[in-house]
Amino acid sequence: MASHRKSRTPGTRVTGIRTPALATAALTSVALLSQTADAAPSDDDRPSLEEVEKKVDDLYRQAESATEKYNAVKEKTTKQSKRVDTLLDDVAKRTQTLNEAREELGSFAAAQYRTGAGVPDTATFLLADSPQDFFDRDQLMDRMTGRQKAAVDDYVTQQSETMEKRKEATESLATLTESQDDLKTAKATVQKKLSTARELMSKLTAEEKARLAAAEEKKQEEAARKATELARQQAEQQEAEEEARQQRQAESDSSGTSDSSGASGSTSTTPSTSADSSYAAKAEKALAFARAQIGKPYVWGATGPGSYDCSGLTQGAWKAAGVSLPRTTYDQVEAGTTVAVSQAQPGDLVFFYDDITHVGVYIGNGMMIHAPKPGTYVREESVFYDGESSIHSVVRPA
Repeated sequence: MASHRKSRTPGTRVTGIRTPALATAALTSVALLSQTADAAPSDDDRPSLEEVEKKVDDLYRQAESATEKYNAVKEKTTKQSKRVDTLLDDVAKRTQTLNEAREELGSFAAAQYRTGAGVPDTATFLLADSPQDFFDRDQLMDRMTGRQKAAVDDYVTQQSETMEKRKEATESLATLTESQDDLKTAKATVQKKLSTARELMSKLTAEEKARLAAAEEKKQEEAARKATELARQQAEQQEAEEEARQQRQAESDSSGTSDSSGASGSTSTTPSTSADSSYAAKAEKALAFARAQIGKPYVWGATGPGSYDCSGLTQGAWKAAGVSLPRTTYDQVEAGTTVAVSQAQPGDLVFFYDDITHVGVYIGNGMMIHAPKPGTYVREESVFYDGESSIHSVVRPA
């Protein structure tokens, strides 16, 4: 298209630039800014080691959160897939039954054709848009034998139920497809977070990595100190409880000895003692399983046997003890009785962070077994590994 603008005469002012001198100055400034923007960032522009560490920790946390969402969607997808398979099998069986009913009606039509009776009505029935249209004709119903009417009723029932099941299967397939899309999104989110974290770590110098390792070691030393303190508190508490129990036992024995009826002073097991014993037996099996997994790699979404994520490990441990736990941390935290950290017993589940995205199984003395994060292995570690404030709750699952 030809331009309708008039050619600019020499000396015409360009908007924003009043003189050639100003224009030259502006262009020079733009060039300098461009050079500055293209220049490599200086050391002062680089994030500090502490900032990188925090960013990486946040990314791992976000990845773990995305992993639990992935686990939830995967579990939902698996259930939906099984339901769809069941529905499709049911539809296939109903279709077969429907075809058999149709064949039986066809045999009636053939018989009527051979005898010359009722051909128009039977043909109309088989070709009708719906069986109900045909039933409205009372004269045909009067001619039908009891067996024929039963066959027609069965056909109508089978046709209606089959159509309903086909509709249900179609809707379930649509839901399954949506869940599978959600699963892909959750997986992509996890992979992106982990990739970003690895990229940040790869840019650290050897000296920075050494400093980071030293800081982590110091952090773990503090976590171990807190675990030792918790173990001491729990030992003192258990000792006090044992003394109180023995005192009650002695008082009970004394009361039994002085009983004029001569009743025996023997004691019976209290319900609480029995329950504690039952839990301890299950917890021992769960811990034996967890210990056997030490050294296996953390892999997000994994439930064993070669690798685990955090909730996959705890689920597997308690499954070995005969207790079925949900798949995700969000659901596992609801699958038992909440107790104080100071009351934690071996086998209890320790949950972390406000969004409940991590879990480990308590082994006593302030320690737990858990699958920490990508790049690490199942290991024993202090429950204070990420600070006391990171502990969300402790749950006794059985």
